[in-house]
Amino acid sequence: MPRILPAALISAFSLALASCQGGPPAVVEAPAPVHAAEVKPAPAPMPTPQPVAATAVHPGEGVYKTFCAACHDQPEVSRSPSKDTLKSMSLQFLNYSLTGGKMKVQGSALSAEQRAQVVNYLIGNKVTSDAWTKPMMCDAARLPVDLTGAATITNFGFDRNNTRTLSASQAGLTKAQLSKMDLAWSLGFPDATTMRSQGAVVGKNIFVPIPDLGSMYALDVSDPAKPCIQWIYKAPGDAPLRSSPGYGVTADGTPLLAFSGLDATVHAVDARTGKALWTKAVGSYSFTTTTGVPTVLKDRVIVPVAQFEILFAAKNEEQCCTNHGYVLSLDPKSGDQQWRYDTMPEATVQRDRGDGQPLLGPSGAPIWNSPVVDEKRNLVYFGTGESNSPPAHKNTNAIIAIDLRTGAEKWSFHATPKDIFNSGCGLNPKPELLNCVKSPETVYRDVDFGASVILGTHSDGKELLYAGQKSGSVWAFEPGTGKVAWRTALGTGSALGGIHWGIAFDKDTVYAPVSTVGVAIPGEWDGDPKIKPGLYALNAKTGKIKWQYNPELAAGDTVPANGRAPRSMAMSAAPAVIDGVIIAATLDGTVHAVDAGTGALLWKKATAQSYETLNGVPAKGGSIDSASIYAANGLLMVNSGYGMFGQTPGNVLLAFKPAN
Repeated sequence: MPRILPAALISAFSLALASCQGGPPAVVEAPAPVHAAEVKPAPAPMPTPQPVAATAVHPGEGVYKTFCAACHDQPEVSRSPSKDTLKSMSLQFLNYSLTGGKMKVQGSALSAEQRAQVVNYLIGNKVTSDAWTKPMMCDAARLPVDLTGAATITNFGFDRNNTRTLSASQAGLTKAQLSKMDLAWSLGFPDATTMRSQGAVVGKNIFVPIPDLGSMYALDVSDPAKPCIQWIYKAPGDAPLRSSPGYGVTADGTPLLAFSGLDATVHAVDARTGKALWTKAVGSYSFTTTTGVPTVLKDRVIVPVAQFEILFAAKNEEQCCTNHGYVLSLDPKSGDQQWRYDTMPEATVQRDRGDGQPLLGPSGAPIWNSPVVDEKRNLVYFGTGESNSPPAHKNTNAIIAIDLRTGAEKWSFHATPKDIFNSGCGLNPKPELLNCVKSPETVYRDVDFGASVILGTHSDGKELLYAGQKSGSVWAFEPGTGKVAWRTALGTGSALGGIHWGIAFDKDTVYAPVSTVGVAIPGEWDGDPKIKPGLYALNAKTGKIKWQYNPELAAGDTVPANGRAPRSMAMSAAPAVIDGVIIAATLDGTVHAVDAGTGALLWKKATAQSYETLNGVPAKGGSIDSASIYAANGLLMVNSGYGMFGQTPGNVLLAFKPAN
């Protein structure tokens, strides 16, 4: 998958929150949820610890060393945020993470006093301010949201087929202009560390989520040099957001934005006003979350649902394993469920794990990616992740097609069998880890289909469905049957890619970024030394490599001991194709503009630096990952900063314009 990992270990609300200034008048607080499922309450405030003398050992230091350091002092190994990244996070985000979010299991082992102590140790008593938004509010002329322009980015893949391609007219940028770009402006977001979500674009409006802040901003970019804020939507209870927004116009003419939160809540917001029409909690299991972008149709909203049981299942204290992924069709007016597709049946007892406690299954198959809706064939396509317990279900590491009207499964292709994976197990786990299974019952690879599938139309009218897997393989399928048309292995990948967040399609070509090549596996990839981390152009009809672009090792960069690619070479973020130029990025925060026809480098820009921002918020760039590259109204938009997996955090949105 693109792995969802804990955003923080410890959290507690400070009494200082009570004295926070409110936001500007244009902030839209979500109303009480309509037709909501079981909604999770906001975490309760907790007292701030007493001040500690400068010469004393902070009481939170011992809590951190006991409960947090094992993971956060070695982020490259644990795939969790580093201690320095934790120190940059907001009080609200840390609080949610432990008391209601992904670290609630760890948080339950701490007393309220311990949580307060460790959060004070990490970030003191800082409170995130939204004062920066007030001077950025639009004037009366620009405040109304104008949706008369074309909707150019409506889904993860920009269009309904997920191609991640924009024409020159859609982007307002030509190939010649993209060959040399200058920074137009930057926006900093206080206490954000992971810039992971792209905006939806309609005409001269961008709807941008900042997940760490639990906020969605409507930006007017009619003046490309001076964006302004039209409205702000805040998620209830300070819950972080997660997905990028999907956009569509419903049957009654409502321009709808649909996006999801880390707490598995779907938000449906009127794009004109920023007011929530409804919110719906869609979580069914203990570790359910949402990552993929919902698809907004006239009569339904398609929502992919994931789960992160993988992070905790290796521990004997956890009942392994009960969670799996599913897809929902929701009524766009109310959020009511129309149908539900589950990737597998509910887990049942499989065997005694050795201490009288049961091992349950099947489980797994989280859906991290964003679906393609094929209205011509009446199908919805998506990919799934690994198994978490035996038996390894056929719908894990799979590409699946389901009926748009009913949710019934039409076909499924199981790409990598026996991939039972839980963080901390290994191929030959320690005997005391009772939830872990061993080889040959598992190949233990964690090779999800994290990248969203693409329905590509060739110049001769033929269509194929394309998928990129963390195993390093690019697959092509007959969309109606699921029959494999071809497969090209670009290595064997790893648990963090392979092909991680996305691929792109344009003009009979599939473009695939590779972050880690991996090692040769008989029958899968022969270890060709010419295959290196970088960007690959494949013939969409045959899978043959047309060209490859492999960034060189940057000065001062080193090859990690864990076998991953160095950050200056690894490409993990989903690329974008704009007027014959591929815009991709390496994990060191460098943007690369590559000629789509030849693979020649046209322009590149390092972004991991400090910025004087348009809104006055101190900002730094970092790693570029996830869905961070898109374009709107003559501006190339790039998120810089991704504080997961031991990567470099950051809090800046960059807008590049043509030079001169």
